[in-house]
Amino acid sequence: MASVKISRRGAKRIRNGHLWVYRSDVGTADDAAGGQIVRVSDEAGNAVGQAFYSDQSEIALRFLTTGEETIDREWWRARLRRSAARRASIALETSAYRLVYSEGDLLPSLIVDTYDDVLVMQTLSQGTEQLKSTLAELLGEEFTPRTIVERNDARVRELEGLDRRAATLYGEASEEIEINQHGVRFLASPLGGQKTGAFLDQRENYLAARRVAHGRALDCFTFNGGFALHVASACESVLGIDISADAIAAAERNAVRNSAGNVEFRAANVFDALREFEAGGERFDTIVLDPPAFAKNRASLTAAVRGYKEINLRALKLLNPGGVLVTSTCSYHLSEEMFLEIIADAALDARRRVQLIEKRGQSSDHPVLLGVPETHYLKCVIARVIQ
Repeated sequence: MASVKISRRGAKRIRNGHLWVYRSDVGTADDAAGGQIVRVSDEAGNAVGQAFYSDQSEIALRFLTTGEETIDREWWRARLRRSAARRASIALETSAYRLVYSEGDLLPSLIVDTYDDVLVMQTLSQGTEQLKSTLAELLGEEFTPRTIVERNDARVRELEGLDRRAATLYGEASEEIEINQHGVRFLASPLGGQKTGAFLDQRENYLAARRVAHGRALDCFTFNGGFALHVASACESVLGIDISADAIAAAERNAVRNSAGNVEFRAANVFDALREFEAGGERFDTIVLDPPAFAKNRASLTAAVRGYKEINLRALKLLNPGGVLVTSTCSYHLSEEMFLEIIADAALDARRRVQLIEKRGQSSDHPVLLGVPETHYLKCVIARVIQ
C-alpha cells in the first residue's frame, strides 16, 4: 500500500471528524496513484488512517477509516450491509430512498439510490470509480435488484478527471419505473431524470408539509409534483408551477396516476408568476418554495441571497392570515442561520408577522455526519403568517 504524509493541519482535520484532506495539506505522495487506497500519516509519522487518493481533485484524500483494518471486498460488503440496516424502517414507508449517502455513511464519494427493484449508483471519485465493478457485484449479491444503473453524469466527476456517463451495468434497462412514497405514486427515470432519477431528499418534508397545508395551495418549482401531490389531500386546490415544460408534463402524468383532480400544473417562470399573482390580487393559504440551488459555490452566494429573498418576500405577500409557507434551500453554502435571516428580512419587508413552526433538513436516508458539514445541505423551514 502506498503511503501519503499530510500536514499537522490536515491530520487535525481528520482527527476532529472530517473525512477530507485538501491538496494543500498533502506533503509527500510520491508513490501514490490516482484511485488507490493509501496509508496516511502525519508529519511526525503517526498513523492517521486509510483513504482514497486523487491525483486530480483539490480533495486529495477521502478517508475510509482511521483504523488499520484490511479494506477488501468483505469490508465493502459490511459497510453496505450497515447502510441498509440503518434504513430498514424507511423501506417500510417507501419504495424509493437513498441506500448509501457517501460521507454520511462513511463511504466517501459513493451514492446508491433504491427505486423499487432498481439500484442507481454514482461513483464520484477516482477511488470509487476503480471499484465500480466490485461495488456493482456486491450490490447484486446483497440486494438482488432487477437492474443496476450508473448515473455518473454529475459534473463533480470532471474535477476527478473522470468522464460523465449514464448506463445500465446489470440487468434490463429501466427507462421509467413507478415508485411509491407514502401512498403517492410517481414515475422516476433512473437513466434520464434529475439527480439519480428523482429528488429523494424532500421525502419526509412532503409529510411535514401535508400536516400543515390547507385551503388554496401553490407549489413553486414543483418539478414532478412532489409537494403538490402530497398536500393535495389536505387542500381544496393546488397549483404547481415550474419553468420546465418537461417537468410539468411529468407532474401531470403523476397527477393522473394518483387521481388528483384538485391539482393543476402550469409551465411558468416562478419569479414572474409570483409578481403576476401579486399584481392580480391572488391569495393562497399554503405556498411551497423548493427552488434549485441558487448558490452553486461561495462566489455566487450574494446573488443567491437576493434570489431567495425575492421569492420568500413575494410568497409572504401572497399568503392569507393563517397561511403557511414551506420554504427550502439546497445550497450548502447558505447556512441555516443565513436562511432564517433571509426569511426574517423578507417578512419585515412584506410587513407580515410570521411564526416559525418547524426547522427541518434532508430526509433521514441522507444522514448528516457530525464533523462533515458538507453532508448537511438541505434546509427546510415551515412558517405561519399570523398578521
